[in-house]
Amino acid sequence: MTSYLTRTGETAPVETGQAIPARRSVTRELTVHSVRTEAEGVVSLRLGAAGGGTLPAWRPGAHLSLHLTSGLVRQYSLCGDPDDRSTYRIAVLDEPNGRGGSAEVHRTVAEGVTVTVEEPRNHFELVPARRYLFVAGGIGITPILPMITEVARTGAQWSLLYGGRSRHSMAFLGELAGIPGGEVVLVPQDERGFPDLDAFLAPATPADAVYCCGPSGLIEAVERCCAARAAAPAPHVERFAAAPDAAPAADEDTDRAVEVELRRSGTTVTVPPGTSILRAVREVLPAAPWSCAEGYCGTCEATVLDGVPDHRDAVLSEDERAAGDCMMICVSRARTPNLSLDL
Repeated sequence: MTSYLTRTGETAPVETGQAIPARRSVTRELTVHSVRTEAEGVVSLRLGAAGGGTLPAWRPGAHLSLHLTSGLVRQYSLCGDPDDRSTYRIAVLDEPNGRGGSAEVHRTVAEGVTVTVEEPRNHFELVPARRYLFVAGGIGITPILPMITEVARTGAQWSLLYGGRSRHSMAFLGELAGIPGGEVVLVPQDERGFPDLDAFLAPATPADAVYCCGPSGLIEAVERCCAARAAAPAPHVERFAAAPDAAPAADEDTDRAVEVELRRSGTTVTVPPGTSILRAVREVLPAAPWSCAEGYCGTCEATVLDGVPDHRDAVLSEDERAAGDCMMICVSRARTPNLSLDL
């Protein structure tokens, strides 16, 4: 019998005229219970409440926003067991040429340290499918690992293509080997070169789901492979950086000045052409959350109460964009002269 996943924790549809619930970040203090080396340059952190207790639930694909002492906010995929409500696990790759967040984690976060996190958020949810084809590159294995564990529990078919610089740099190989019922294809670059995406994705059908997380080049290659096959589904992807074509070309309609009402704060800001909504908002609300400023992390998500957003992010699905009830204010603008946000 074919097994299908059932999504949990979904919000009921909003009826016409019904108020849209605000999407507000909730922070909490957690203690680092352990720091463990998972691969070359990769450490995992287990975080829990200082006195114990139950943490908010999450599902595979969710990420945790970590507030660093420098003021940076960075997102890391939850890669533990969703059924373990006592701790969260994240894994962090030390990236010397990154934007500073990973280096700070590796340098300053140790067992016993208290960190501030936001409640888990999920823009990379696991959808029901007949079969799952997972593609991971390097640290991109982190959101994929709990997905595979969940899929294996249901008995659904799954395969993983996992690439990395070398076996020493590929985290969680031992855990992957212990997950039953699927196929794991390891492609260390120093041993086997680049992954053969064409061969791996060739069996994909409309009833299947393709998930990919990793470097931009890998994601773009997976998207091209799926687009070239009439039977292949569009892949679900999570990026570490903005897509090269994430933002549409500027035009008179979408890059004109827009009046943005911050309804909860009782103020209105004028956003001129060439200025992001986020920048204008932070001039009156300095604590407004943000991180990447490039439309791929989801930290600056704001609920839209009125007006039509012009989406330019790499986070929302087509259905979420069509709904028009939220937007990433770091890159997105407006198709109407006015917007009202729950800020």
